[in-house]
Parts: sequence; structure tokens; C-alpha cells
Amino acid sequence: MKKTGIVLVLIITAVACRSEKKSEVITNPQKPEKMELSNKEKGVALLRSLETGDQAPVGYINANKYIQHNLSVADGLEGFGTVLQNAPEGGFKADIVRAYQDGDYVFIHTIYDFFGPKIGFDVFRFENGLIVEHWDNLIDVAPPNPSGHTQTNGPTKLTDIDKTEANKTMVNDFVSTILMKGEMEKLGSFIDSGVENYIQHNPAIADGLSGLGKALEGMAKQGVAMEYKTIHKVLGEGNFVLAISEGTFDGKPTSYYDLFRVANGKIVEHWDVIETILPESDWKNTNGKFNFPN
Repeated sequence: MKKTGIVLVLIITAVACRSEKKSEVITNPQKPEKMELSNKEKGVALLRSLETGDQAPVGYINANKYIQHNLSVADGLEGFGTVLQNAPEGGFKADIVRAYQDGDYVFIHTIYDFFGPKIGFDVFRFENGLIVEHWDNLIDVAPPNPSGHTQTNGPTKLTDIDKTEANKTMVNDFVSTILMKGEMEKLGSFIDSGVENYIQHNPAIADGLSGLGKALEGMAKQGVAMEYKTIHKVLGEGNFVLAISEGTFDGKPTSYYDLFRVANGKIVEHWDVIETILPESDWKNTNGKFNFPN
């Protein structure tokens, strides 16, 4: 795999010499026209290339503009190449579970073996069909939660495309009202308080509102506080909405990536990746964890 990584680094250098590489296309032998990959397909292909060693998806990155927001990785394609070059024996693994697109943004939910088993959310921003920016959150794989759910299992099917904006607005209001302001008496406006079918994938929390209540009570007894301070971005496609927020957990600066599945205007399922933010002295780039274009 290290040899493959070195080859990819060389390819990255070659790509960097091209200011605006044209998007990859696929030709259907049954049809004369060419079919351009969607941004979602390009994002998925790039992550899968970490495992397969496929060289083509590197060309989906704009070499002159690529901005990295993973604080453990140096900026630009040089940082990306360094990660590949330092792949462990046997290489990386990337099992894509969910992938959705919101305008110029693609967000992907993945099971990784990335210097150890991890769950990740990756967000890519595209310009003119090429990736120009990347954000992510990673967490170690944990055992199933008290209700037996893993961090990634559950539905993936995209529905209700026409309700995307309404679902994004509702999730934004939920994070603001419940997670930031703590107005728990309004919880029924976002989650049906009369039904215990709310499905939870956080490793420490059981299903239903009762599971959430017990988890919060347990954290309070241990003196552990979970605080949401700022919503930085809400992305959605149909019934899936990702909220990216900043706050603290147990007093440590924390990045929250919360994925919600929405049905009939209410939240019915939740996945998350909660990552402690590195101290600034350990950052390998100066782009910040949450800098999103307006």
C-alpha cells in the first residue's frame, strides 16, 4: 500500500500542474453521449480510492484551490498526499454507508479503518465540478448502544426531496431550541413525545425520549456537561439532514456532527460523530474546523 501511496503522491503532483481539470466522464457503450458523474459520485469515488488505490478520483480535486479543514492534516494536496504516503500496512478501508448532496456540498457517512476502526462524516464543497474544500469528523468505533444499534446501521433510502428545505429548517430549530437553549418543554415539536420509536445510534444512548433522558441524567450525575454553542452549517437532501455544530463536552472544545432522519415533519432517527477539537498548537493547517463560505 505504501508503494501505491507514493504513486498517488506523484499523480497528485501531476494533477497540481493542471489549473482546471475537466470533470471525469463515463461513456455508455449503448449510447453515443457522455455522462458526467454527479458531485456525490465523485465524493464517494474519492473516499473509496483510499481503499482501492484507484488513481482517477484524485483528479476530482482542484489542485490550486483545495482547502483542508481536518486539523490533523496539512493544507492542500500535499497534506492529502502525506496521509496516503503514511498508510498503514494493508492500507485504509472505507465502507460508504450514506451519501447525500445539497447544492455544491456533498456529505458522506463512512465506516473507516483509518489508523484504527473509525466512523466518519466527510463534507466536500465543489466548484465547477471539482472539490475545493473538505471538512470532517471522526470517532472510534464503539460497541452497539443499549438498544442494540450500531453507529451506522439503519435506513439509507432518500425520500421527500421536495421537503428538503423544510426539514433543514426544522433541524436547525431543533438544535437551536433544544440542544443550545435547553428548552426541553418544546421537545414534542420536533420529536413525537408520545412514541418511544425514536431510534438512536449514539453509542451511549438508548432509543426513545426515555433513553435520551436517562443518558442526560447519567451525565449530570457524573458531572459531565454537553453544551452546543454555535450552529455552523446545516446540510440536507430529502429526509436526511446533517447539522454541524460547535460546543464543549466535559469541558473540552468539541465538534458535533449530527445526522437526522426526518419523517412527517418530525425527527425519527439520529446518528452522530462527536470529536474533541485539537488544541491550536497541534493544528497542521490554519483553516479552522468550521470555516464555511457564506
